[in-house]
Amino acid sequence: MDHQPKFFENLSGAGKAIAVLTSGGDAQGMNAAVRAVVRMGIYVNAKVYFIYEGYQGVVDGGDNIVEVSWESVSSILQVGGTVIGSARCKSFRTREGRLQAALNLVQRGITNLCVIGGDGSLTGANLFREEWSGLLEELAQKGKIDAEAVKKYAYLNIVGMVGSIDNDFCGTDMTIGTDSALHRIIEVVDAIMTTAQSHQRTFVLEVMGRHCGYLALVSALACGADWVFIPEYPPEEGWEDTMCSKLSENRARKKRLNIIIVAEGAIDCHNKPITSEKVKDLVVQRLGFDTRVTILGHVQRGGTPSAFDRILASRMGVEAVLALLEATPDTPACVVSLSGNQAVRLPLMECVQMTQEVQKAMDEGRFLEAVRLRGRSFENNLNTYKLLSHKRPDAELPKTNFNVAVLNVGAPAAGMNAAVRAAVRVGITEGHKIFAVIDGFEGFARGKIKEISWGDVGGWTGQGGSILGTKRTLPAKYLEKIAEQMRTNNINALMVIGGFEAFESCLQLHEARASFEEFRVPMCVLPATISNNVPGTDYSLGTDTALNAIVETCDRIKQSASGTKRRVFIIETMGGYCGYLANMGALAAGADAAYIFEEQFDIRELQANVEHLTEKMKTSIQRGLVLRNENCNENYTTDFIYQLYSEEGKGVFDCRKNVLGHMQQGGAPSPFDRNFGTKISAKAMQWISKKLKETYRKGKVFANTDDSVCLLGMRRRNLVFQPVAELKSETDFVHRIPKEQWWLKLRPLMKILAKYKTSYDVSDSGQLEHVAMLPKEAETGAI
Repeated sequence: MDHQPKFFENLSGAGKAIAVLTSGGDAQGMNAAVRAVVRMGIYVNAKVYFIYEGYQGVVDGGDNIVEVSWESVSSILQVGGTVIGSARCKSFRTREGRLQAALNLVQRGITNLCVIGGDGSLTGANLFREEWSGLLEELAQKGKIDAEAVKKYAYLNIVGMVGSIDNDFCGTDMTIGTDSALHRIIEVVDAIMTTAQSHQRTFVLEVMGRHCGYLALVSALACGADWVFIPEYPPEEGWEDTMCSKLSENRARKKRLNIIIVAEGAIDCHNKPITSEKVKDLVVQRLGFDTRVTILGHVQRGGTPSAFDRILASRMGVEAVLALLEATPDTPACVVSLSGNQAVRLPLMECVQMTQEVQKAMDEGRFLEAVRLRGRSFENNLNTYKLLSHKRPDAELPKTNFNVAVLNVGAPAAGMNAAVRAAVRVGITEGHKIFAVIDGFEGFARGKIKEISWGDVGGWTGQGGSILGTKRTLPAKYLEKIAEQMRTNNINALMVIGGFEAFESCLQLHEARASFEEFRVPMCVLPATISNNVPGTDYSLGTDTALNAIVETCDRIKQSASGTKRRVFIIETMGGYCGYLANMGALAAGADAAYIFEEQFDIRELQANVEHLTEKMKTSIQRGLVLRNENCNENYTTDFIYQLYSEEGKGVFDCRKNVLGHMQQGGAPSPFDRNFGTKISAKAMQWISKKLKETYRKGKVFANTDDSVCLLGMRRRNLVFQPVAELKSETDFVHRIPKEQWWLKLRPLMKILAKYKTSYDVSDSGQLEHVAMLPKEAETGAI
């Protein structure tokens, strides 16, 4: 970065009052956003107010608008819904209602409003802002406020955050609550699959999404559903025949269950509704299959927020306060949103207009346009689903005569199987023969390799671990044997799915090309490890699942600690030398400290943390949570820190320790990992096909350039293929981590929310972007 870092210390909230409200339908993660707004507001010395019951509370005033303290938002991070309530409000839609609302805010000196809700709530906030000066003048004329107040509170600043499980707001990759809603859907689908398997049943699942098919589409992709109905992409005429023939084909292939997912707003191409009952009746009448309907309903809004939603909401809440502090009378009302893994600010009304454009396109039957307007991520999900769900007849498939081998390397990570499934199916669609290698490079050297078919990978997306088997062994000591196997099986390309070992393996094979011509073939690495320590990517497959496992355990531990009072837990996480899991786990679980290798610490810092917790025990929050990365320091071990805290905290708090261990590697993959694995794998296989065509000369594949051995990673906002040879200089091989890691920028966030004074670089925020200018390529931290 060549720019001078800009720190927010210069931004003071002294003399300012910020109010936060939640409006419209509730969504998991709203509380995390409320907590972040309150704590960041107090941190910059502003007064912060809760407004209870949404806009109704603004209109009613009185006890609905309350000044809050740091402790007011303690223990709400893990709670679903919204603790400050949300209500639909008719009176705010009238000018009289807004006049009363303005009076209630001015009486308390509030001119900064943070609104968490859907597009309706945000449009209402914008109208309020536009009318503000007129409303104040009217109040002055009526003698309810004086001329001084009109001057002092001349303008209202508004910042919005989108809380909606439907993910139906244009301009943001993921709205608060979407990821948690997907967790609920996938939990239900996984449970239904076991019973459907037992009875050879067909299940029709109805999910929420009156105007937006995001939840239906992504859950269909994540569970490999046979068919999906969404409002943006109605099925073609005669879909009934197509669907039924596909279902019976699947049964004929020995598939014991069928899953059909219907969005509640699904329509046909004549804009007529397609209901789950209608689909069920059709399957029963035409095929006679035993069919059941499950309507998920409000289950999707419930439950505890996922790790992703907590981190997203916390980041957005802090960004919203910064946006309010920097706002001037000329800045338009903005929405803080996520693009890739970056927080961005967008003009509120541009986003609302674009969101309304989608609905207009659907009403007018311009469905392809509606899909395009939903954004790149939605379009990719749809194309990937179409590619993977239906096998074209063999006669229609191209024949390339290329053989591609797929293998897993390193420790198991959730999402690996979803990636293998996508690779196999896309590879077959592209006309290649796909070979599965069992047990990594060790298995490869021993000839454990077999051709794998479309049907072999059915039902793999939801399976944890690695079905192909994986080993940490690097290829260097088996080069000759691996080359021989590649020659024997005529392997023309490799897809290696794994962690740091996968990256190192492909580097070794790349360097061995001089001695073995068998390695002069295209190779692609897909980063898959819970540690998130692979160079060239911001996210690795499996990290999200591990983070959710950590956060879930921390929630339980916090609950036990608040029961016993005055207790501090020291929790050790995995990750090798990479502190991602410890740091992000701490942010998502609301921990007091996280010790990581990337930020060296000494005994003075440990002492300061103990004192900080001693102070905390004097408040109403009498519990503490400290995370420690397993390799953060060779001398300050988990035992050492536990003993130090126990000794120094004597008489004030007692201590317990917990090593989370391999539970972080297990479990069913999260929706994020299933989809991320599926999408990057499909993209990687298409890249391999392109490289095979480019390097095929005189009857053989000859790929000898650096750019034929790449790692596919997510960088800021884009998915990019990077030659492993170029990534070498970005890597610390001793500690097996990248030299620069984006998430370290979020470290101060965790400290601020735990009440530590720190400096926070805000160079990346503050620029208002425009919706149309967001990169079209954005593949996103969205799924």
